[in-house]
Amino acid sequence: MDGTVLMAEWVDVCALAEIPERGARRFAAGGVEIGVFRTAGDKVFAIDNACPHKRGPLSEGIVHDTGVTCPLHSLVVDLQTGEARSPDTGCVRTYLVEVRKGRVCVKAGG
Repeated sequence: MDGTVLMAEWVDVCALAEIPERGARRFAAGGVEIGVFRTAGDKVFAIDNACPHKRGPLSEGIVHDTGVTCPLHSLVVDLQTGEARSPDTGCVRTYLVEVRKGRVCVKAGG
């Protein structure tokens, strides 16, 4: 289910197979755009889709290990914590993620 939903609800975003390894998808929830990222080891993370520095679309960045590099200026955001990796500063909100029967679900708020 893609689209706008009320905050604090679990959202069925897509099948895990629909997110390529080291890739991402994005969806809107309560007026916020959220990026969902899949690592090479099939770990899945969700964070605000806007870079804390220049608001670049993180879902269009390069996913590596448990980080994503902003496509605008190479700031790296840790997908587990939402914190920019040193030497950069800033952070984005993280969201709970569960893979249920092959479906990626994100708790979009609360």
